[in-house]
Amino acid sequence: MAKSIRSKHKRKMRAIKRERYGKKELETLKKTVTTEVASAIKEEDMKEMFTVRKGCEVVQEIRDEENMDLDSGKKYNTRTKLDEHGNYPVWMNSRQIKKQKKKNKTQKTKRAGKAKK
Repeated sequence: MAKSIRSKHKRKMRAIKRERYGKKELETLKKTVTTEVASAIKEEDMKEMFTVRKGCEVVQEIRDEENMDLDSGKKYNTRTKLDEHGNYPVWMNSRQIKKQKKKNKTQKTKRAGKAKK
């Protein structure tokens, strides 16, 4: 189904757009990094950090793992999905929150029932 002339033309045009926008995106990415971390990164390191694949798709690879802070986010309880302030994560929608509240309530009553026995 994807062999029609129209789809081939569209694929060709998308490849051209990808190439053009890839170059623009790479330039803005380099400019952003140089303004943010101009003193810490040298030009040689910059070439190592950003690579452009064939077809000019921009791929950013940051190999400086010691500067990455992975634990900066909030800590959520894996069972109840609540953080230390009693809030649910921002990525949970209202339907998921309602379902989780119901689940937490049933778990709480089960634990309370076992404690009474």
